[in-house]
Amino acid sequence: MKNLTYRLYKSNNTVFTARGIALLLGETDTDIVKSKINYYVKRGEIIALRRGIYAKDPKYNEFELATKVYSPSYIGFETVLGTSGVTFQYDSRIFVASYLSREIKVKGIGIFYKQLKKEILLNPIGITYKDGVPWASIERAFMDKIYLNPKQYFDNLSPIDWQKCENLLPVYGGAIKIDTIKSYANN
Repeated sequence: MKNLTYRLYKSNNTVFTARGIALLLGETDTDIVKSKINYYVKRGEIIALRRGIYAKDPKYNEFELATKVYSPSYIGFETVLGTSGVTFQYDSRIFVASYLSREIKVKGIGIFYKQLKKEILLNPIGITYKDGVPWASIERAFMDKIYLNPKQYFDNLSPIDWQKCENLLPVYGGAIKIDTIKSYANN
């Protein structure tokens, strides 16, 4: 049987949960999984990032980490809006849509989780995967933001496709009105 580090390095993922490692090992006994994980951490072959979260090397994907700490989740809000030029204020934290609101630091990385209702969070419309990490589209990040704060100010609305925003309205179950979208589109 191949060792754990071999299996981790064969994977495209850079960050793993203890449960994910158990699946890679094909092991159901949690005590055996914990023992193997501890062995590889002590040998320096995997990195313990946080309780139950591990990386195969120091060059792990920070966004993958952010979505694995609390799952289900996806990269959104200021992270997506800032990288797409909708907002200009720089914030080094990673903003994540999740089932809870919480701010944490893992190995110096600030991660801010914002809570969305389960029906919204689990709806896959407007979510794409980049390197195995779920990301909100610009429009989905915009809609999530105005769902939480309907009076939100944005620096540059030109990257937003307003038709895509209208198509996302059913995700929010009537909480965002078409008039709200049109008022932003006309500014």
